Amino acid sequence: MFDPRAPFVVPGRGVPAQGEKLVREAYKRDFRQRDAQIRDRDSWKFERRQHFEEQDSPSRDAFRRGDWDEALRLLEERRDDLLALTREDERRGSFFHRVRVVETPLTPYMQWELHSLRLRAECGERIRVIGVEKVAASEKTDPLPEVVILGGRTLYYVLYTATGVPNGAIRYTDPGFIEDWEKYIEDLYGVGEDVISYFDRELTYLHSPGTKLE
Repeated sequence: MFDPRAPFVVPGRGVPAQGEKLVREAYKRDFRQRDAQIRDRDSWKFERRQHFEEQDSPSRDAFRRGDWDEALRLLEERRDDLLALTREDERRGSFFHRVRVVETPLTPYMQWELHSLRLRAECGERIRVIGVEKVAASEKTDPLPEVVILGGRTLYYVLYTATGVPNGAIRYTDPGFIEDWEKYIEDLYGVGEDVISYFDRELTYLHSPGTKLE
């Protein structure tokens, strides 16, 4: 179990100075404030878990109810907002890159999330998919954490409960630590596959989670 009082190990390096635990609302507020200040510097996200309990997502709620068509319709409703975010990124010269580890067979959650990620990519977000073998050398004891890096200045180790509910984050600002993690995620991005091409090859034959089209 993760101990929030202890720093975590970065691939290829030791541990940084002590991070600061942020409860969920404090993390969201801190993230928004720091993200708004970024100019001409990219940000990165590494996603490892195969199941989350998304909060404040009508599409995710419809998916929980088993209404797959409604879940997809509600995802599509976000298109204009996502396009606006891309225009804002272009204005600031700061682009968000996401690396998504995908294990097969897909969990029902991952099938839903890949629809969401495809939409994001269509709207301009830079998203690539990697197989679990790409991180195997770094996971000899435990799976890697969920990590977000904002503008090369702030790293968040994102926390979740055992069932995948968001539970705040640990914030790190040690420059060397952040640089090593950023390089690690960037290298994974470099060997990843664009999420749209992955989706078109692996998911177009699936109708709803766990169901193949006849």
